[in-house]
Amino acid sequence: MPSGNEPSALGLDRGTVRVVPHRPAWAALFAEEAARLRAALGDRVLAIEHVGSTSVPGLAAKPILDLAASVPDLADAEALLPALAALGYQHKPDPDLPERLYLVKGPAERRTHHLSLAEPASRFWREHLRFRDLLRADATLAAEYARLKLALAERHPHDRPAYQAGKQAFIDDALGRAAEGARG
Repeated sequence: MPSGNEPSALGLDRGTVRVVPHRPAWAALFAEEAARLRAALGDRVLAIEHVGSTSVPGLAAKPILDLAASVPDLADAEALLPALAALGYQHKPDPDLPERLYLVKGPAERRTHHLSLAEPASRFWREHLRFRDLLRADATLAAEYARLKLALAERHPHDRPAYQAGKQAFIDDALGRAAEGARG
């Protein structure tokens, strides 16, 4: 098992989909990266959260850390891009998700980190944290999600958009059921 400091603990070749068993090192790698972000950005970010499958203990995942940082105002967040570039992050505009600024880290052929900047009241921020928390709280849901992800990775090993699209109905259903449960 790779330690948190070994490059093999993180990274996925461009254009590929590979889901690996959970690595406990991911939590430490997140803590290290969050500390670097906090040191560089200070109070210009409100919170830094570990999201995505690497944030759920025991859940198989693509070996890329997903981080989300909340910002007071997304319109002002572009001012953070130079500080993030100094940490190795590259901004990748995503017109499909206007509620966030999306950045990637790692060499172009092998990304290691995805970072999203979003306002805490945004749908993007709320849903990502809510889905993470649902998976952490419900081992059955997490196991179902892992099975789906493994099947999708096998079916679409070179098609990340198809892999992502294949997960969306599951995510939407889980969030919908949680919202109904909260209302009922």
